[in-house]
Amino acid sequence: MDGGDIAGLIAAVVFAILVALLAIPLVKLGRVLDQTTVSIREATDGITPILTETTTTIREANKQLARVDTITGNVADVSGNVSALVSLFAASVGGPLIKLAGFSAAVRAGIAGLRGADRAAKRPKRAK
Repeated sequence: MDGGDIAGLIAAVVFAILVALLAIPLVKLGRVLDQTTVSIREATDGITPILTETTTTIREANKQLARVDTITGNVADVSGNVSALVSLFAASVGGPLIKLAGFSAAVRAGIAGLRGADRAAKRPKRAK
């Protein structure tokens, strides 16, 4: 064994130590990747039922919103009909009531005027 063989042997041992030192982090990295794969698989298995339930919930909510929309349309129709009925009632009853109120006010004013004239006629006249 000469100097070159010893240098080659030392280089081979150093390279083997270097490979051994690098193998430890690579093995740990492999375990981390395996655990990550398992975690992703579990998350996917857990998310699938949640997404299914969410889809069902959204469908049911859309059905209820459609019902509310129908009810709102019906309420709008009813309130329009009530408004028309009130307008018709006010037009048919309101006019005669206003006339009756005016007539009764005129009768009261006439009666008050007659009473005032009767009282003035019954008062003794003052001497000047």
